[in-house]
Amino acid sequence: MMDTLANGLTTIKNNEMRNRRECIISPASKLLGRVLRIMQLNGYIGEFEFVDDGRSGKFKVQLLGRINKCGAVRPRYSLKIDEFEEWEKKILPSRDVGTMVISTPKGVLSHKEAREKHLGGKLLAFVY
Repeated sequence: MMDTLANGLTTIKNNEMRNRRECIISPASKLLGRVLRIMQLNGYIGEFEFVDDGRSGKFKVQLLGRINKCGAVRPRYSLKIDEFEEWEKKILPSRDVGTMVISTPKGVLSHKEAREKHLGGKLLAFVY
């Protein structure tokens, strides 16, 4: 359990394949919370809440059944603005389907927001 982001996204994918309505992700982290927020804003998951258990905490996530695949990208590659399209072709199934999550100097953003704000960063995860 070294990478909390990869563990959390794998938990979401496994529970989606079993057609569950919610899942609990443990341990929680700030980065995982920010990635969940982007997934929520793009309509892949419903509400999620942080549950403090006295340790590192948990996330309780409502699933909508809209995720086909999601995962963390390791190692975390650096992306320049002109490389977004190349990485979209490598990671996402087709044009305008899915979201890449990127850590930029202005925070964690989807690749569409990063392109609008003209920011590069590190590639963290993908979802479609």
